[in-house]
Amino acid sequence: MAQHIELGKKGEQLAVDFLLKKGYDIIDRNYRFDNAEVDIIAQKKDTLAIIEVKTRSSTDFGNPQDFVKPKQIQRLVKAVDEYVNVNDLDVEVRFDIIAIVKEEKLFKIEHLENAFYYF
Repeated sequence: MAQHIELGKKGEQLAVDFLLKKGYDIIDRNYRFDNAEVDIIAQKKDTLAIIEVKTRSSTDFGNPQDFVKPKQIQRLVKAVDEYVNVNDLDVEVRFDIIAIVKEEKLFKIEHLENAFYYF
């Protein structure tokens, strides 16, 4: 498996572990709709947190969160709208990014709540 794919999978698992420790329930992982994939759908109380995980081996080319582009946000919003409607959920939806950077053998995790909004 390619190194960047392994790093991405490791990052997603670290994000899940992080969220569980923070009291979130993991509802779904790698939910797909059309051309979008939602990395993690988590819930805490009445808030559905849509988590985009970005993992990088360094910040040489920018912070991980800088790689969430407007087109990807559009696709995520469409997928989440479908998810909420199909599952008939009555929750507040929040879009978060978990940015992970590998620093030698350690991983630095930053949880950016309300990282972007949709209209």
